[in-house]
Amino acid sequence: MDRELPEALGDALGEPVTDLRRLSAGASRETWSFAMHDGSKRILQRLPRGASRAGVDLEAAVLRAAFDAGVPVARVFASFDAGGPLGMPALVLERVEGEALPPRLRRDARFAPALDALAAECGRILARLHSIPLDRLPSLSRPDPIERCREVLDRLQERHPAFELVLRRLELSRPEPRGDTPVHGDFRLGNLLVGEDGVTAVLDWELVHRGDPIEDLGWLCVPAWRFGGELPVAGVGRYEQLLDAYHSAGGAELTVEELRWWQAAGTVWWGVLCHVQASRHLGGQTRSVELASIGRRACEQEWDALEVLPDLAGRLTRAPEVASPDGERGPA
Repeated sequence: MDRELPEALGDALGEPVTDLRRLSAGASRETWSFAMHDGSKRILQRLPRGASRAGVDLEAAVLRAAFDAGVPVARVFASFDAGGPLGMPALVLERVEGEALPPRLRRDARFAPALDALAAECGRILARLHSIPLDRLPSLSRPDPIERCREVLDRLQERHPAFELVLRRLELSRPEPRGDTPVHGDFRLGNLLVGEDGVTAVLDWELVHRGDPIEDLGWLCVPAWRFGGELPVAGVGRYEQLLDAYHSAGGAELTVEELRWWQAAGTVWWGVLCHVQASRHLGGQTRSVELASIGRRACEQEWDALEVLPDLAGRLTRAPEVASPDGERGPA
């Protein structure tokens, strides 16, 4: 622990803090638990030193808007920038009880009823999230799901033909957009705090952006986030449970076919991010066994993405093309 952190945190909040404990290293931020003078529990999240004040303010604004919309989130008490009293960007949040680690959720029978109902509950939560007016969050960016993958792959300067093939098929079979809403960006098992009665908080909002609302639903169904479960929605639910609950709670009426497209897009994106995490370790930016092990999972995402090619073929709007050695292009 930083020797100065308890004193600095107490000074920043205007009263002494006690029982400051590191909860996790995290791949991108530190998480600490502490108590206020009156005994109430709080969470401190310290972001990487390169994070901007605008990023911290945006995340705080998103959390407040989500809270107002009925999304289960931790209440925000304070935010600080890199030049502030804590020496790096940080958020102080309400401590919410629950379990987030998927293996613990699966093996503890207390959570079985919550997991059985999780797909439908996630549909209702996402409908509330996607109802937030964009004018409350005017600075959100809107990345394209295909172009962002290509841009990152180009920066990595590595060859990944499996991802390139699936991206091309995704491009040729893209469904009509379903709107422009806030998108969590990492809504999945592992980022949901779960109690015996259901979800108590949605965690990890640092990837929030604008986009097609189905992106969040598709990401929840990416095979990597099933953690060994056999069912497609977070390993614990069926597509229809998620979609029906989403529509009943005010979201658009979506099809399984559309959802599968976004599941495939999310699978490629996670595979690309696996390579990004590995590059941070291999390039010496952040030496980490965790980042290195995440990088080794990219091949799993290639396999999962290739498995959905038959589904995408049924949606093709025109035949895919390939380049011949002389530069002529024709049907693949």
